[in-house]
Amino acid sequence: MIAEFKEKVDEILRRHSCEKKELITIIQEIQKEYRYLPEDILIYVAEKMDISQSKIYGVATFYENFSLEAKGKNIIKVCDGTACHVRKSLPILNAMNKELGLSDKKKTTDDLLFTIETVSCLGACGLAPVITINDHVHPKMTPESAVDLIRAIKKEEMQC
Repeated sequence: MIAEFKEKVDEILRRHSCEKKELITIIQEIQKEYRYLPEDILIYVAEKMDISQSKIYGVATFYENFSLEAKGKNIIKVCDGTACHVRKSLPILNAMNKELGLSDKKKTTDDLLFTIETVSCLGACGLAPVITINDHVHPKMTPESAVDLIRAIKKEEMQC
């Protein structure tokens, strides 16, 4: 494991005194830091906390919010709940996937700039169809407006 990663993980573990009851919170903080749960970090945490790797993987795979795969800097969630679905959320998803070269199997761009996920409900049915980008709600989307958002983010990223 890279020393920089070890320092950050050790800091997270120290804040929680390596307490087993804090495992979910520790894993949440690690995912927030790295946008996913790297395998070598989970193994390291298991050793440091004196718990089995299977216990950590059990927790990491049980909860839907945890990811063992790298995610992009910009997490796009496309609602496909009933209200969004009937208002054509799937063409929005398809347009964004096409723009980014993604599919049902490949959800993250190679440059780790974007990840697209479908969700059952974002709780904004009156604004359907809805997407979020990094938890910012974008209401009444169309395939064209979704692609415009992606292009704007790409342009902004290129300026950095």
